[in-house]
Amino acid sequence: MHARSAGWLLTLVIALLAVALPVRAELVAGRDFVAIVPQQTTDNPAKIEVIEFFSYACPHCSELHPTLSKWSSALPADVVLKRVPITFGRPQWAPLARLFYALEATGDLARLDSAVFETLHRQGGKLFDDQSVIAWATARGIDGKKFAEAYNSFGVLSRVKQADQMAKAYGIQGVPALAVDGKYLVTGKDLKNFNDLLALTDQVIGKVRRERGKK
Repeated sequence: MHARSAGWLLTLVIALLAVALPVRAELVAGRDFVAIVPQQTTDNPAKIEVIEFFSYACPHCSELHPTLSKWSSALPADVVLKRVPITFGRPQWAPLARLFYALEATGDLARLDSAVFETLHRQGGKLFDDQSVIAWATARGIDGKKFAEAYNSFGVLSRVKQADQMAKAYGIQGVPALAVDGKYLVTGKDLKNFNDLLALTDQVIGKVRRERGKK
């Protein structure tokens, strides 16, 4: 009797876990991911590249940022996260994409990345023109001349343009969006939160890893 009850309880627990866990038993194209056609090249073919297309102006990108940062800090050695700020051709988003690459160029991105989201989405700051962006960076301890040179550089302007070209090639319709290895765009249409999204992304990474193993 005891063994029978224990078996029933175990079955119940397993069933409840199956409901609670976001992990899919099997990935389904169209529901969990869509193929990127044509497949895009990545920076380092030795790694599985995950790209986050985002904008500092996007409130959902702001909400995802801390969860994504924690997730990326524990990625396996064969996976790398690349973040790509895009504009969708919106004039107000362009200074923010330039801000991302300028902070990267001056070595201040890690220190001020979260602060940009904080300013825009929690403090009501407006960083939608060049003067405001440069003033914001200067107020946070970056040399104004050094930052302005980076912000207005050909390299930063070129990378913003390339980022938008990438978004078009990947078929990005909204942000945040996660792409894996230039092959799959993570969709997860019925997911409830960002943890579920990243758990699904892990599964798509696993799919890519298995496909690479077959070659």
